[in-house]
Amino acid sequence: MVGEIFHFQQQHWHLSPQRAIFWEEEKALILSDLHLGKAAHFRKAGIAVPAGIVQEDLFRLQQLITHYLPERIIIVGDMFHSRENNEVQYFRLWRQQFPQIIFDLVKGNHDIMAEEVYEQLAIRVHPSLTLRDIHFIHEPCEDSNGFAYTFSGHLHPAFVMYGAGRQRLRLPCFYFGRHCGILPAFGDFTGFATLDPDERDPVFVIAGKSIIRAQ
Repeated sequence: MVGEIFHFQQQHWHLSPQRAIFWEEEKALILSDLHLGKAAHFRKAGIAVPAGIVQEDLFRLQQLITHYLPERIIIVGDMFHSRENNEVQYFRLWRQQFPQIIFDLVKGNHDIMAEEVYEQLAIRVHPSLTLRDIHFIHEPCEDSNGFAYTFSGHLHPAFVMYGAGRQRLRLPCFYFGRHCGILPAFGDFTGFATLDPDERDPVFVIAGKSIIRAQ
């Protein structure tokens, strides 16, 4: 699992090509926008969607847990896509492998299930979350709002890389703005929003199994 260690805000962030960050000082795995249940939601509406998406996403998460051995997992919104369905039940069974890990969900716009469902899944739900003056919200921000730094999700960010011969490749990325950072979407069944960041802002793209600093 080839990643990149980024020393930022006096903390060590392990950027993984599996679209997550391991926060060394907090022993926390951070990810955003899984959208579990989205495929089942679409199939229920009669839209043909490949099977196995949720299994693949949770297998990647399982690999990250095995590699980093986190004490907690912070999901920065949109862990689930809609109301309870059979993919949520699949997560319920998967979750039983890791009873010792704390799951903290910063509620996103798609996290609309009843509170008791999250309780049954052993997930703690927060409107926002702050640890070591690092703030987590779902919707992107424009300033730090008094915190040392803020991370968000929601946008499913991507960055365009240009090569020789007018080659153009859009890749998911980790974005670190002056006050606010944006996490890539963890779920495979998501789209992208292309960023146009200031050239001074660090951007790390996810290229297959590697992390590449784009600027």
